[in-house]
Amino acid sequence: MSRNKTTADAVEILHKTFIKGDANRLASIQEERDKLDIAGQVFELRRHAGLSQAQLARLVGTTQSVISRLEDADYTGHSLSMLRRIAGVLHCRVEVRLVPEKTRAS
Repeated sequence: MSRNKTTADAVEILHKTFIKGDANRLASIQEERDKLDIAGQVFELRRHAGLSQAQLARLVGTTQSVISRLEDADYTGHSLSMLRRIAGVLHCRVEVRLVPEKTRAS
């Protein structure tokens, strides 16, 4: 006789309870992960270059507050052109990929 597998992992419990099978919630989580990833990359690249937000802003031709917003994981106004300007100053390139969604096995 098989028993249901239980877990004490809070993240797994929350996922099973609130997210599993809900396409809208899964999409929302992915969007938040993407924003966090972009913010983290801008922050890390700037920090690695030894620049303050104000210094990077001057090099890019914008304001410190714009850089601050880009480094905020809650920011939703990312523009490809601004990311390219930042990447150029930091000797990087922007790479955008469209990746097929995983399909359920039949």
